[in-house]
Amino acid sequence: MSDGSDGGPVADSRAVVRDALGVGVAVGLSGFAFGVTSAGSGLSLAQTCVLSLLVFTGASQFALVGALAAGGNPLTAAAGAFFLGVRNAFYGLRLSQLLRLPRSVRPLAAHWVIDETAVVALAQGDRRSARIGFTVTGATLYVLWNLTTLIGALGASALGDPNDWGLDAAGPAVFLALLAPMLSNTMERVVAGLGAVLVLVCVPLLPAGVPVLVAALAAPIVLAVHGRRTAGSGECAGPSGSSTGAAADAVATDTAVDTADVIEGEHR
Repeated sequence: MSDGSDGGPVADSRAVVRDALGVGVAVGLSGFAFGVTSAGSGLSLAQTCVLSLLVFTGASQFALVGALAAGGNPLTAAAGAFFLGVRNAFYGLRLSQLLRLPRSVRPLAAHWVIDETAVVALAQGDRRSARIGFTVTGATLYVLWNLTTLIGALGASALGDPNDWGLDAAGPAVFLALLAPMLSNTMERVVAGLGAVLVLVCVPLLPAGVPVLVAALAAPIVLAVHGRRTAGSGECAGPSGSSTGAAADAVATDTAVDTADVIEGEHR
């Protein structure tokens, strides 16, 4: 086996591990913002930590505590968080074919199916590298996210009101920064933009948490218009149509919740 000096498997594995650690550390540290925001929203230390341990999907967690902090109904807040988490099921369908993990570890691996692990795994050129990327990203992110959530929640009382420090917008800002590179084509940018507009219109009119659900309509609206234009021009959408739709839907919902968190924070 190659020792990695000639660019063989060992060198490839090291590159995958390096990239996966970079993603895991960068995103995992933002758990601090969630811990502070959650504690500032009125959740106890135990509730905050359990959310990170069991839910472990940042956008859904921020959506839940953001809606609760804005005075939203708990059921509505949970519905918005659940809706955002559903996208991970679609990641799971693709990753299950790529990773082909043993049945005994699939239930545990499913808990790590999130945006970051999916992106790192799908970026690899073979199954071995994809497994390494998924595992390292998932483990690093899970440990750091939960550790920084605990630190943030413990430090919330010392910091005072998160709004005074601007930390209520830190979480959404992190996710917006992660989403920006995903807007790779015009349709995805239009979906994200329409989702943001729907949030801006609905926040003053609807209860907290509901604007996120409304903004998710941006994806099917844009895809329907795009489909009609494609059919009218006689062009074929091609085999990538379904993946584009899934990406646009994820971008729309993530952008919607991040924008809603920022706007609702300003209204509180």
